Amino acid sequence: MSFLGVSGSIKFSVNTTDRIGGAYYLAQNVRPVSNGTVFVPVLTYNENKGWQPYSEAHVIIWPGNSLKIPGSIAILNGVTLRIGVISVLPFTIVGNATDSSGQTTSPLTGFVPDLISQLQTDLGFIPDIRLAQSNLTYDQIINKVANGDYDIVIGDVTVTSERRKIVGFSESIFDNSLYIMTRNTPSVSYDLFGFPKTFSRNLWLLSIGITIIAAIIICLLERETNEALQNMSIISLCAMSWWYCFGNILGYGVEFNASTAAGRLLTGGLYVLSIVLVASYTANLASDLTIQKIQYPISGLDDLKAGKIPFNRIGIRAGTASERFYLQQISRGAYNFHPLPSSKQATYDALLANIIDVCFIDSGVGRYVTNNIYCNLTLVGEPFDQSQFGIVTPLGWNYAQTLDIEILRLRESGTLDILQEKWFQSSTCPQSSTTMSTALGIPSMGGLFLIFTVIIALSLLLFAWKKYIKNRLFSLPCLKKFSAKRKHSVTRHLRESSERV
Repeated sequence: MSFLGVSGSIKFSVNTTDRIGGAYYLAQNVRPVSNGTVFVPVLTYNENKGWQPYSEAHVIIWPGNSLKIPGSIAILNGVTLRIGVISVLPFTIVGNATDSSGQTTSPLTGFVPDLISQLQTDLGFIPDIRLAQSNLTYDQIINKVANGDYDIVIGDVTVTSERRKIVGFSESIFDNSLYIMTRNTPSVSYDLFGFPKTFSRNLWLLSIGITIIAAIIICLLERETNEALQNMSIISLCAMSWWYCFGNILGYGVEFNASTAAGRLLTGGLYVLSIVLVASYTANLASDLTIQKIQYPISGLDDLKAGKIPFNRIGIRAGTASERFYLQQISRGAYNFHPLPSSKQATYDALLANIIDVCFIDSGVGRYVTNNIYCNLTLVGEPFDQSQFGIVTPLGWNYAQTLDIEILRLRESGTLDILQEKWFQSSTCPQSSTTMSTALGIPSMGGLFLIFTVIIALSLLLFAWKKYIKNRLFSLPCLKKFSAKRKHSVTRHLRESSERV
């Protein structure tokens, strides 16, 4: 069965209700008119002849009000784009100016306006730049593209898998990573007893052991031939031998000289040992004490994971890629951080007001801010969570390929690198090395002076013992008899020795 329908000839089989032939279509051209748009038929289609020009139409008007048939990709020439931008230094800097009529304007400068200008020059679109509201999160700004409020958004917007479900992204316009930002007021660590730490514990033990061994050998070699060691008790002999070795290592004069060849050879070895040990200790001690040891609350991401900073003192901006990273890599889904508004300015204010101790910041923004705006803030640790910033576009956007090709061309020509160097490499803050003192101070050497004070006290105690306490102690009746016997024994020993000679 066949008959003529509204759209052309229609055929049905006898036993089914499915249409088996007679397909007929119109292709209509959308054209703007003064009171809206109209649809003008330009092509017809049927099964026998295929696509044919519509009898009453003569031309097809293509996008851009052109009669030229476009190529394989859509072009942006003459197309008006509603471009959303985000006020973030130095991507988009909102200024204040007064025009000739006295009205206040807000000119935009920065990396993003320069990039838009370059893209406009190369692609020919008409930019309608709109500054996003400061109270919107990044996710909310991205949704404005998905909802059709903006055609595209250009800024420090991170490409993520979740965001790609609702919008598209161009090729990367900026390679990004995250840093930890904190206040640039580190504590300078002074170790009261830091000077012994120049050598390791094992090296100290080895040095002391070598000195004791050398003292024993000197005692064995010199006790019979060296007059300075004659008539001494075993304790005094060992003490004098150890003092001899210790003094030679330090380069300090001693009360006697080695009299045997073996003793002189061992003394030469002590001199060589002293040169190396004293020189090494002096050099390392100078470097350790003259360089202040700057310590920030944390040294990197691992310290955050270890809980060295209370989680409620970590500031995270809501609706950002930083929040997703924190939830996935640090808290395992727990919202235990200090929430901050999406504005980066709120982050800086919270740090300076001591509301939080650390926060996450994008690498480019962090370097610019700490080098030019807030010299009392700094970045610590190594960068992490490498990512990319892309231009946000609608899903399936007709001009996506055109935009990607242009961004790749700007990258290959070095234009993107020139823009990044212009806006991200400046530095007006003084370097930390020029503001930190490296002079030795009392806190650095306090332990040494404390030990020297103890030595002075022991010296005074020894002086008092010999001059006052010892004489009074041996003046007691019970000790006078002991002293007389000891004196008589020493005299007899000397007499017998002289008789043998």
